[in-house]
Amino acid sequence: MPTRSRTTSALLLLAVVAAVPAHAQSAGSGEPGARSLLPQAEEIALARSAATADVSDSAAVWIFTARGYELAVRGANGVSCLVSRDWLASLEPICYDPEGAATIMRIGMRRNQLLHEGVPVAEADRRIAQAIAEGELRLPARPALAYMFSSAQRLISPDGRPVGAWHPHLMLYYPYLTAAGLGLGGGAGGAAFVSGDATPLSVLIVKVGEFVEPRPVASR
Repeated sequence: MPTRSRTTSALLLLAVVAAVPAHAQSAGSGEPGARSLLPQAEEIALARSAATADVSDSAAVWIFTARGYELAVRGANGVSCLVSRDWLASLEPICYDPEGAATIMRIGMRRNQLLHEGVPVAEADRRIAQAIAEGELRLPARPALAYMFSSAQRLISPDGRPVGAWHPHLMLYYPYLTAAGLGLGGGAGGAAFVSGDATPLSVLIVKVGEFVEPRPVASR
């Protein structure tokens, strides 16, 4: 296989892994179709509930509109929060540290918008891979942290089964991390596990003890 084809295939896989929540990472995950839109105040509260208040109160908040994601709140700490929608029925509040916001979040935002416009999953992932290859989007250059603590998350498994609020968890994107190197088993049943083992977008997923409840936000 030509080098360019191998590179494109690798980028496609990485783009898919980066774009979906770590609990459900799988090539081809998600579905096309118009996503649900929430009132702005509700969406801000839901996005902020992805992390504890000491992180999310000073974070930038992006909301999903018919035109895609738009900045609703300017942050002060470099963290960005939003509600991802990989499936038609899913609501996936996530907060990213600065490196994650510049990379993984941007990939996910683009993928959500393409799916919202009705672009098939495979074609959406192909376009994302092309954007990465051309430098329009990029992968993390260092470990990147993401939070998914919200009690209001409505998650869906890779095969389309609703799982609701799976577990509050942290995700550390760490290139080429392996479960064996951390002394972890291969399954998701423990307190911590690695998804995408030994790839450029390996993710250490650590379950935490308590969910965060959404707090009301004044309407704008």
